[in-house]
Amino acid sequence: MTSYSFIKVGNDYVVQADDKRILKVASRRRAAQLISEATGLLNAAAAVDAPEKTAETASLHRETPKLP
Repeated sequence: MTSYSFIKVGNDYVVQADDKRILKVASRRRAAQLISEATGLLNAAAAVDAPEKTAETASLHRETPKLP
């Protein structure tokens, strides 16, 4: 999972993903908003991917009954 943060550099704010600087904005509020949106998008993508993975890994195989 990626960790997002922002730091102040001069008069600007730099948004970071883990330790990598990815975006520079002028407003602290905008930096926080971008982090919130990125986290929401990643969570939504994870929720979409999760059911497909569980469907693939789950093996519910119906056995045919044996008649005497």
